[in-house]
Amino acid sequence: MKHFLLIVSLAACAFTPVPCVAQEELDPVFAEWQDRVDPAVEKALDYLSRVQKPDGSFPENFGESTGIPALVGMTFLSKGHLPTEGPFADTINRCIDFILKNQKPDGLFHKGHAGSGPMYAHNIATLFLSEVSGMCDPTRQKKINVSLPLALQLILRAQAVKKDDRNRGGWRYHTGSQDSDTSCSGWALMALRSAKLNGAAVPNEAIKEAVDYLKRHQHKKKGCFGYTDYEDHARSLTGMGLLCLELCGEHGKPESILAADYVMKTYRELPGDQFEFYGNYYNAQGTFQIGGRYWNEYANWMYETYLKKQNDDGSWNSSEAGRIYGTAIMALAFTVPYRQLPIYQRDETVDESEE
Repeated sequence: MKHFLLIVSLAACAFTPVPCVAQEELDPVFAEWQDRVDPAVEKALDYLSRVQKPDGSFPENFGESTGIPALVGMTFLSKGHLPTEGPFADTINRCIDFILKNQKPDGLFHKGHAGSGPMYAHNIATLFLSEVSGMCDPTRQKKINVSLPLALQLILRAQAVKKDDRNRGGWRYHTGSQDSDTSCSGWALMALRSAKLNGAAVPNEAIKEAVDYLKRHQHKKKGCFGYTDYEDHARSLTGMGLLCLELCGEHGKPESILAADYVMKTYRELPGDQFEFYGNYYNAQGTFQIGGRYWNEYANWMYETYLKKQNDDGSWNSSEAGRIYGTAIMALAFTVPYRQLPIYQRDETVDESEE
């Protein structure tokens, strides 16, 4: 009955996006790069739109999973493009429709090869639907209002699987996994945070347990976050930990400062890492949230480093998961200061009210 009431309350929510910032309110650091970033991002969007398949999926690595269309869909939203109008409306809607068509009866968004496991793609797909909810035409919005609560409930059930103290509160590759990792958990937490920001009845305790899980995987002295330990893949994961702390009521606290300082010490070593693009995406988000000298320094380095690595066709090559993934996640990093996505808002209100 508790699960049923949660689903009903989620379905009844009016998912509405956070108001976007006006163009003149753009971050001053980004303003210096905008003339170069704007055309690069539009070129990337043109590329992604061109290579999309008629059913909404994409070629190359994991393109037929629900995760890649979700990442691509968020990329268009992050530049202010909408599913109801404009040159990329059909592209965004195909992403939405592909994900909705590939939801299992238990709520899982899953099709094709999901890489590290179905929960990874599911979390990203749930985040995308939460972000786009409130922007769609009435027919698609009605479908999302049914689909999204089931997806969120699945994330909550997967978190509630009995685990030991080290893994409690997190997520792993499968719905019944009894262990956790910080990467999959970061996407799940962002999906829950996004839905809560949009009015869904996501329990505060679920957010708290996820944050507590992440804190248990932060090196107490160095400030970095590891994958299943304190330091494994730290250069590509610490930005994720920083972002999650910042979004979930830990803004400017000692743990966040330690994480941000670690990012500043290590980001120049990121190029060539196994998960370079992933690390850059989260570093951009995390440093933007904490702001100040962290974002100033990181943004200047990111744009200087990666603008010149864009291919003539608008894509970026990613050794970790191919061109579609690489192009989407690089463009998402570039567009963080636009704050067009609700998840990009600098917002500290998510955990202020109790259910």
